[in-house]
Amino acid sequence: MSNNARDGQSTPLHSVSVAGAVIREDGRLLAIRRTDNGTWELPGGILELDELPEDGVRREVWEETGIHVEVDQLTGVYKNTTRGIVALVFRCKPSGGTERPSAESSAVEWLTPDQITQRMNQVYAIRLLDALDTNTPHVRTHDGTHLIQTK
Repeated sequence: MSNNARDGQSTPLHSVSVAGAVIREDGRLLAIRRTDNGTWELPGGILELDELPEDGVRREVWEETGIHVEVDQLTGVYKNTTRGIVALVFRCKPSGGTERPSAESSAVEWLTPDQITQRMNQVYAIRLLDALDTNTPHVRTHDGTHLIQTK
């Protein structure tokens, strides 16, 4: 039993985020360069309490990229053991809009799988690459920097 449970507190131990693995017909994937730390990632963010996961994906992708999407299917569940975040990643198709940076993204680009592996940290690149695999969903754990091998 955790200290929080014994103390009668109900502090959440994890937050849930959602992200869109947006894939164009030519196979390129949508990525953003974050304004807060300059890293390349897929668009996404924290799911609101009253929001369905698919609605959260649509909102986050639109806010960060200017692209509207149709949500297809869940492609992965990723747990960051360091930050206590569980991320749900959904394969999406672009359905309109124009790429533009936002307060959260300094750049928005359509990248090839090779560019993704070159520009992104492994724990974020795998989320996009997993979305290309039809044998989904994948469940993976990482420490924020490296994937943790599980049986």
